[in-house]
Amino acid sequence: MTPHIIITFAIIATMVLLFVSNLVPVAVVALSATLVLYATGILELSEALAGFGDTTILFIASLFVVSASLDSSGVTTWAGQVLIRYAGESRTRLLVLSMLLVAFLTALIGSGGAVAALLPVLVIVSVRLKRPPAQLMMPLAFASYSGSMLVLTGSLVNVLLSDAASDVGLAPFGFFEMTVIGVPLLAGTVAIVILFGDTLLPVRTSREMPEDLSHHSRMLTEQYKLFDQVYQLEITAASPYRGTLQAVLESRLERENHPELSFIAIRPRRQNSISWQHSLVEGDRLIMRGEQAAMDAFAEQHGLTPCQETIGKMREALFNDSHGFSEVVLPPRSRLIGETVFPGMVTESGDLIILGVQRGGENLGPGETVLAAGDTLLLQGRWEALEEYGRDPNVLVVAAPDMIRSQARPLGTGSIRAIVILAVMVTLLATGVVPRVVAGLAAACAVILLRVLKIERAYRAINWNVLIMVASLIPLSTAMYKTGAAYLIADTLVAIVGNASPYALLAGLFLLTALIGQLISSTATTLIVIPIAIASAEAVGVSPRTALVTVAVAAAASFLTPIAASASLMVQGPGGYRFGDFWRMGLPLLLWFFLVGTFLVPMLWPFAG
Repeated sequence: MTPHIIITFAIIATMVLLFVSNLVPVAVVALSATLVLYATGILELSEALAGFGDTTILFIASLFVVSASLDSSGVTTWAGQVLIRYAGESRTRLLVLSMLLVAFLTALIGSGGAVAALLPVLVIVSVRLKRPPAQLMMPLAFASYSGSMLVLTGSLVNVLLSDAASDVGLAPFGFFEMTVIGVPLLAGTVAIVILFGDTLLPVRTSREMPEDLSHHSRMLTEQYKLFDQVYQLEITAASPYRGTLQAVLESRLERENHPELSFIAIRPRRQNSISWQHSLVEGDRLIMRGEQAAMDAFAEQHGLTPCQETIGKMREALFNDSHGFSEVVLPPRSRLIGETVFPGMVTESGDLIILGVQRGGENLGPGETVLAAGDTLLLQGRWEALEEYGRDPNVLVVAAPDMIRSQARPLGTGSIRAIVILAVMVTLLATGVVPRVVAGLAAACAVILLRVLKIERAYRAINWNVLIMVASLIPLSTAMYKTGAAYLIADTLVAIVGNASPYALLAGLFLLTALIGQLISSTATTLIVIPIAIASAEAVGVSPRTALVTVAVAAAASFLTPIAASASLMVQGPGGYRFGDFWRMGLPLLLWFFLVGTFLVPMLWPFAG
């Protein structure tokens, strides 16, 4: 064993320990490993940094952006609402539908995104059906791991393994090539959960429950009494307010001394949503608050016609695909403390309007109020403006506008465009007309150019930790080949299985991958095991393609602990799970994955290649 092999093994062992201990961020650990490989002379500088120029990194980044477009446009929320509609009160139907749905979404946007999208929905379902969330959350995570095997982009692992196949002169995996193995994995997962879930899953509730924001707008309008004494007055040809802007209108109300009336917004005649930067024309409507008698007198005096409209339609004018609500609290030392505001006032930026002010849970107004620490403001405006205002350090947002929008407005603005872009990307990936990095980047650019996703949100959607980790660990695979470490482990594995059979080799690879995969992420595990799998397969005359598929199945089997996969960590809190709860349900699933990865894989990908 050469010194370089010893150093490589020491780096891997240290990485695994640091990953498990969580003492150092994973990206820092992976980047440090790359630097050590360069500092010890194992890799040249170009080899150590080659991962950052790999097309895989760009492709992974593009998938994060496309995933965020589906979430922000409400597509995933719509899918969750379909689940509620069809699940009913049947435990079996609820589990089957939720597991199939999360598997389908995982194939499109990845395990973490799919579970994050459906988790709040499933929590609400468990509350409404009075079922312990612990009986539903873990199956959701485990089904997402099976769903990652349905298509090539369901998991970063599949993409890395496809690249590895190309590196050894084999054809990359097709977009739907994994489907033939993903379907039996998913079917077995669903069957095991249905048959044994009652016994193996705990019956437990949790205090940590995601917030249901689907009715948030209705709650806010009721809390602020937004539609109490609210009226719409239509501009007529005789009205002196024609051609007037909101700021001018507010000053006129002050000069004419109408303290009992407050102006909220303008509703243009050709739009359903509201505005306050609009020059009034005949047919426009003023949304105002005040006493009925004062409102009637004001309308008669200024050539306005009262309009009868339901609260539902007025709420739709204020809360829709383009506009919504946001509630903010003034923290101590906010520069807004001491400012004078009133309902109907436009904010300094000119993008938002203050619909209500509360102090200690009591509504203030309609007159002016001097703001104090702890006051809450109800703001209304375009969703993008609400998100931007929420990043102001002078306010604290009660509920993120993007979360309210995605939950309360399923299939909202841009949803059709997001679905079409996704369909085009999947088609390009499936047909192989262009390289997959081109398909991914084109889709990511399209969701921004077509205004499905703002560029700032796209940057936030990219998981930079994952990108840095993958880019840093790619050189580790190079080092294992260059030093001979991969061949040493492969020779040891071959020596252990002896002349038993190629099935023994697949079993050994599966157990090695699955064991490491319970402790660190599947991506990191795969990058470590890839060179071992290829070297050992070549040593016994087995097609590396067969070995790589077995590694993919094993890498998806992160069932025994909650620390190696983000989906398991997501459901741990809402499900009220303890660390030891996972292995009981995970063991039979791990056994199923073992059988599929060891015996079914070579039937579909023959040993001879």
